[in-house]
Amino acid sequence: MFDFSIVTTWFDNLLRQTLGLGDFWSILIECVAVGIIILTVYALIAIALIFMERKVCAYFQCRLGPMRVGPWGIFQVFADVLKMLIKEIFSVDKADKFLYYLAPFLVIIASVGTFSFLPWNKGALVLDFNVGLFLITAISSIGVLGIFIAGWASNNKYSVVSAMRGAVQMISYEMSLGLCLIAAVVLTGTMQVSGIVETQTGPWNWLIVKGHIPAIIAFLVFLVAGNAEANRGPFDMAEAESELTAGYHTEYSGMGFGFYYLAEYLNLFVISGIAATVFLGGWAPLNIGIAAFDSVMNYIPGLIWFFAKTFAVVWLLMWVRWTFPRLRIDQILKLEWKYLMPLSLLNLILMTVCVAFGLYIH
Repeated sequence: MFDFSIVTTWFDNLLRQTLGLGDFWSILIECVAVGIIILTVYALIAIALIFMERKVCAYFQCRLGPMRVGPWGIFQVFADVLKMLIKEIFSVDKADKFLYYLAPFLVIIASVGTFSFLPWNKGALVLDFNVGLFLITAISSIGVLGIFIAGWASNNKYSVVSAMRGAVQMISYEMSLGLCLIAAVVLTGTMQVSGIVETQTGPWNWLIVKGHIPAIIAFLVFLVAGNAEANRGPFDMAEAESELTAGYHTEYSGMGFGFYYLAEYLNLFVISGIAATVFLGGWAPLNIGIAAFDSVMNYIPGLIWFFAKTFAVVWLLMWVRWTFPRLRIDQILKLEWKYLMPLSLLNLILMTVCVAFGLYIH
């Protein structure tokens, strides 16, 4: 398995030894380079996800999807991006201008910040703190403020109702989301993202295999709660067009709306990436204890493993979106507080018992 830290060490030595730069300039250049890479990858993945969503939706509805702009419609997304970029950004009368313009940036900051914690390959982690999972949940919560502020600042009753419903939904499902991650921490013994992936290397060490029943329950609950946290169907009450015209971003145009659109798709990727990292081994290859098979799997780069697992989960969540009808707000809250939350608590106890008595695959 290729260790990407070789590349980062080489680049650091290039700046410090070959070019003779001091600590300040070396760290500054490294931070700028990493930031540019993150934003570029962020935008490219968003483009891929929007195109994928349209094609998956068309597949489930027996349609073709984008076909006219470019081969197989692959340039349709670029046309949409260009349209958003050239549209005028304006605010409505009597809106709170400061909060109105601040809200989209809060949402995109939360999305990019959480995106930065994803482990792409061995040694290829941008942010890797010893309390990584805690910081992921903390930074992602900033997005709730962005949605709530957007609705409140727009001076629009539809937007206010949507913001209230969205905030209630997202705060509620964060409880189950956090409990599922805690269950994984109990099994792995660490909150560091790289440490969680490292514990899943080796034969049959992916958490859904190693932790068997409680890990599988945590994985399934995490997918449901993550879908709701990302405001994806059938939990897209905050954007319910049928009764709210567009929801909390009704009064946004151009890239103001584009930031919300971008963050929604990347939040789908982030939720899928966290699920793949915590429960499916992240960049860790599939090893089954047979030397010949394992050696072949280990030749496949960790980046490919991570993207394959993440996009498999993305496809699963898209399947769910285009299969089930939108739920009512009372149904959404009942699902969380009456079913998922108690199930997550019981599952956490079950996981703790399994770890305490060694009832998991060693």
